[in-house]
Amino acid sequence: AGARALGTTASAVSKGMARLERRLGARLFVRSTRAFALTPEGRAYFERVAPLVRAVEEASEALRPAGALTGRLRLGMPAAFGRFLVDALTTRFHREHPALQLDVSLSDRQVDLIREGYDALVRVGRVADTELIARPLGHLPMVLVASPGYLAARGAPHSVPALREHAHIRYLLDGRPFPITIDGLEIPLSPAAFDTDSGEAMRIAACNGLGIAQLLRASVAEELASGTLTVVLPDLPLPPAPVQVLHAFARAAPARLDALFRFLDAEMARWR
Repeated sequence: AGARALGTTASAVSKGMARLERRLGARLFVRSTRAFALTPEGRAYFERVAPLVRAVEEASEALRPAGALTGRLRLGMPAAFGRFLVDALTTRFHREHPALQLDVSLSDRQVDLIREGYDALVRVGRVADTELIARPLGHLPMVLVASPGYLAARGAPHSVPALREHAHIRYLLDGRPFPITIDGLEIPLSPAAFDTDSGEAMRIAACNGLGIAQLLRASVAEELASGTLTVVLPDLPLPPAPVQVLHAFARAAPARLDALFRFLDAEMARWR
C-alpha cells in the first residue's frame, strides 16, 4: 500500500526501509509475510519525523497557485455524520478542487490522527482532553426517533416518565451508554433493546423498529421526510451536539485543510 501511494514498487520501499535502519543503527519495523508493525524505536522516530514531513508538504503547497489544490486530503469522521457529509464532499467540494485526492474513513472508533496519517478528524459530541487542536464548527440539533411500527405496537410516549418505560437504542461511548439529557438532568435509558458504538447502526435499528434512538437530526433527515422514522416528543429540549474538527497543525494549516475548513463551515450552516 505504501508503494502504491508513492508510485513505486514494494521492493524499492523495502530496500529504502532497510537502508534507513542501517543508517540509524536501529530496527524500526517488525515485518513478516503476515504482519507489519513499528518497533518502539520506530514509533519514537516516526513521531519526531512526521511533523517535519508535514512542514515540507506545507512549504510545497505555499508555492502552488491559489486555488490549484493537489495531493491527498485524508479525513476521518463518524459513519452517521459521514452519511450526509460524503455526498457534499463528492459533489460541491470535489467540483471546487477536482485535482485534490480525497481519502475518507467512516468509523466511530478512536483514531490516532498522527500515527495513522490523517489530516483531520471530524468529531461529534464532547471530545476528551487531547494534544490535538480542536476547531469548533458549531452545534447540530439532536432528535429522538422511532419507527411508526414500533410506536403502533408500544404507543408513543407523551412524557419523560413514559419515555423511561420504552425500549431504547443506546449509543455506547467508551463502553457506557450515552444518556438523554433534559434540562441538565440525565434520563436513564433502560430497558435497552440494542446497544452499539455506531450511530449508523442506531439508525438502522431504529428503522427496523427495535426502539427509540437519540440521533443527529441531519443524519435521519431522509427517513423523517419519507415517514420511515417519526420524531418522539418533538417539544423535548434536547441539547444540541457540538461538532469540531481535530488536526495537528500547530501553526498555519496547509491550503488543503483551509479549504476543508471553509467547506465545513458552509455545510454546517445548511444542517443547523
